[in-house]
Amino acid sequence: MPLFEEHPQRRALNDEVHSRPPVPLNTPELVSYLAFLHVDGSADLEPAHLHQLAAQLGLPEPCTDTGHVSLDAGEFRLRWERHSEFSSYTFFRHGTGDGADPALLAVPAGWRKGIPGQLIVATQVEVRDADDVPPETVIAQDGHDFTPTVASEIAGGAGWVLTDFRIVDDFSRFVVFNRSLTPRQAGRSVQRLVEIETYRVMALLAFPVAKDVGRLLARAEEELADLMDNMGNSTSTDDERRVLNRLTRLAAEVERSVARTTFRFGAAAAYYQLVRQRIEDLREVRLDGYPPIREFMDRRLAPAIATCATMARRQEDLSGRIARNSQLLRTRVDIELERQNQELLAQMNRRAKLQLRLQETVEGLSVVAITYYASQLVQYLAKGGKDYLAPATPEVITAVSIPIIAGLVALGLRRMRRQLAAEEAVPGH
Repeated sequence: MPLFEEHPQRRALNDEVHSRPPVPLNTPELVSYLAFLHVDGSADLEPAHLHQLAAQLGLPEPCTDTGHVSLDAGEFRLRWERHSEFSSYTFFRHGTGDGADPALLAVPAGWRKGIPGQLIVATQVEVRDADDVPPETVIAQDGHDFTPTVASEIAGGAGWVLTDFRIVDDFSRFVVFNRSLTPRQAGRSVQRLVEIETYRVMALLAFPVAKDVGRLLARAEEELADLMDNMGNSTSTDDERRVLNRLTRLAAEVERSVARTTFRFGAAAAYYQLVRQRIEDLREVRLDGYPPIREFMDRRLAPAIATCATMARRQEDLSGRIARNSQLLRTRVDIELERQNQELLAQMNRRAKLQLRLQETVEGLSVVAITYYASQLVQYLAKGGKDYLAPATPEVITAVSIPIIAGLVALGLRRMRRQLAAEEAVPGH
């Protein structure tokens, strides 16, 4: 019984660093390496495809949950690994051969052609004994399909590697000469070479994207400069609103590009870092007259990656500039709207004062009108009861009632106006 409560993923995390050790290689060895991009759910089809191969070869069904599988069919060995964007298939066969794809000859053709995904990397590695075929002889010969242009010693002089980084008959090619490499050193060297080839190509997936982004940025930067000129020449709020609408559309276009390319540019930088790390692990030593892999990558791959990084920075910078200019223009529009609102409020205030004066005039006229009609009522009443009111005449009574009626009407209107003002001052009314 364990002494401590164990994290459920502790052992899986610990075993991850041991899960994909290099395959020991006994010279001579032929290696064929294929990498397939995951497209349209092809990654989900890979386990069933591997199970099909195992059944066809009479091998136990492999467990693919860990993302890596090793199969030994006797005549050849297969190592399958699933990565985030691609899956790799490495086939090993002991011995030498003259075929274009010697390590694949023993693999069932139907199964090989049905591998899910899109092929992105295909390379052959031939591990030879330096005593059997001197490296200098291979370097000096001018073959029709393989003329080494990149060569270096690796592993501190324990081996040589030759390549031209060209695709001939669908495969690129490496030749490794084993001078004093142990089987594990040979396996690690081959693994680093195929990883360099894979990560190099995966990093370059961002280069066509960078070209497209460059064209978009050139047009967007020109449009932004034109919009800024229009903003400086704006003479009305409508002009500024039109500029703001165009800025908003431009910002949306650039942000779509950022969202679409951020992963690709970030992945390119990560893959390039892996390429540099694998080259460092090779411990290359320059051979006279030939560039090593590091120099080849610095001259051919580094500029493309620098272009991708530059486009990513330009894109982010343009997005920030558009956002700042949009904010500036919105501020100008808001200030103009506030000024117009202030003018509108001032006009409403003047209208309210005028309406108040008119209302006061109407109230004065109302007092006169009410007083007149009320005095007429008093006169009618006085005439009807003149016999009881003598010696006061209806005319005298009417005349006396007029100021009294006018005062009462004026007091009543004033009281009603105060009540309305008090109700307006109370919140919620």
